Amino acid sequence: MSSQEIEVLVVGAGQAGIAMSEHLGLHGVPHVVLERDRIAEQWRTRRWDSLVANGPAWHDRFPGQEFNVDPDTFATKEQVADYFVSYAEKIDAPIRTGVEVTSVRKNHGRTGFRVETSDGVIEARHVVAATGAFQKPVIPPVIPDSAGIPQIHSSSYRNSQQLPDGAVLVVGAGSSGVQIADELQQSGRQVYLAVGPHDRPPRSYRGRDFCWWLGVLGKWEASAPPRGAEHVTIAVSGAHGGNTVDFRALAASGIILLGMAGAYDDGIVSFAADLRTNIANGDANYLSMLDEADAYITRNGLDLPEEPQARILGPDPDCVTNPIRELDLAASGITSIVWATGFAFDYGWLQVDAFDDNGKPKHQRGISSEPGIYFLGLPWQSRRGSSFIWGVWHDAKYLADQIAIQRSYHAYTASRPSAD
Repeated sequence: MSSQEIEVLVVGAGQAGIAMSEHLGLHGVPHVVLERDRIAEQWRTRRWDSLVANGPAWHDRFPGQEFNVDPDTFATKEQVADYFVSYAEKIDAPIRTGVEVTSVRKNHGRTGFRVETSDGVIEARHVVAATGAFQKPVIPPVIPDSAGIPQIHSSSYRNSQQLPDGAVLVVGAGSSGVQIADELQQSGRQVYLAVGPHDRPPRSYRGRDFCWWLGVLGKWEASAPPRGAEHVTIAVSGAHGGNTVDFRALAASGIILLGMAGAYDDGIVSFAADLRTNIANGDANYLSMLDEADAYITRNGLDLPEEPQARILGPDPDCVTNPIRELDLAASGITSIVWATGFAFDYGWLQVDAFDDNGKPKHQRGISSEPGIYFLGLPWQSRRGSSFIWGVWHDAKYLADQIAIQRSYHAYTASRPSAD
């Protein structure tokens, strides 16, 4: 088995790994990026066919290159993947595709790490885990396989044709769940959508996208989520040209809204009595942002068109005022379930002391508790924007700076006093 040495090994060639490579290159740090598939593979094969970016092209990009689309449009998943391939070529990133990292272990009695890969062993002084947060799809153990109903995670969903004929239960009302439910309903299916706690920002308001509002209001720079909101999803979408997610409109289209999915017993799924509360809290989040935007416009004397209709919410649909608490899957014609319930970390290959008892990385702005190990692409790694394309670029710059500082310490040689 071949053996190589490198200063920094970056694992993953998605947006995080490419950003890391750019900043390491600017510092002149020797490094290699290993990717088990193709560059930006997850954008191509772990997303549904019609997916577009959740932010407009002028915002969701690296500073050094624009998308080759209208800045106010939302790039398709293929355009996003092609963008990263082009960017990697532009910076001449040293990426090796088709190479899987199987284990990383700390060397004993000397610096660095032993990295075992499908293409041999690499000795690295520093290792950056740039595999992001969307690693292991999570399907709650609610409905057993013995129930005989097909269940897939949103990361495996591609289009309505892959599901059997019949109604569909979509669990999860973040960006993925809302968009998939809407697409399935438009394909002619009856859709049931389980809605949990969520934030619901306006897609745009008074002529500005919500990404712009989060920027000027300083919300992208928030260092931590509000207490109790660590797992609250964001219901925002770039689909259909970028409309605000409106659960009342989804209900009007025929989607039946439900509360959070609960237990399963003999073909019947129960749902929490929290639907109305979840909708109301999402509305409050939405209206609060409108208030802050109005105040900002007044304070800064901006000439932006008023939008009073944005505050008209309309009456709650019957499925909200008279929520369904139990659903017989067979009687409702439900023949498949899509779980849009997020992801868990999967760092089984990283066998170092850098995780808590729940398997979550222990780190400060991506610098782990294990010296020489770094994480990149984590939600809230340094700020609210960390898991966005532009946010990971800034986090990568910080980590590259820290690696360069450590290299300078290692390069230090004490001068010897002259002998008289």
